[in-house]
Amino acid sequence: MSIRIFACAFALSATTYPASASDELYGTWKLVSFTQEVVGTGQKTNVFGNAPKGFISYSRDGRMYAILAKDERPKPTDMSKVTNEQRVELFNTMAAYAGTFVFDGKTVTHNVDISWNENWTGTAQKRNVQIEGNKLSITTTIASGIDGKPVVLALEWEKVAPR
Repeated sequence: MSIRIFACAFALSATTYPASASDELYGTWKLVSFTQEVVGTGQKTNVFGNAPKGFISYSRDGRMYAILAKDERPKPTDMSKVTNEQRVELFNTMAAYAGTFVFDGKTVTHNVDISWNENWTGTAQKRNVQIEGNKLSITTTIASGIDGKPVVLALEWEKVAPR
């Protein structure tokens, strides 16, 4: 009788359950490209240059962070001597935020707790997501910070291999 109970318990423990939508998203991703397309004209630009830098990470505890930087940024020799114009350039060549996230398999919502852009803090930033193997595509349509016209931001990421 105890062998039957053990066999049933073993069979139940070996049952596989479908992976949640978040399982594919979990981990750290390295930025490959970051483009902006103006909705009205189709004009595309590489927002942070041809070789932008950045990481986005989604953890199992429901937290996320993203940090992005232009491929060529000013590198001040002494931050205590940086002009306000140089500080503006440093601000304009990066983006960073962190918070919690919810993922339904197609859309991820970043609930922003802290951001380089204080207007995002306390907001829910929705992103369209596609995952194919070790490639992550994130797109969103927003109003341009320059002229307010709608633009589609497209970010391509590659999964960082675990060490």
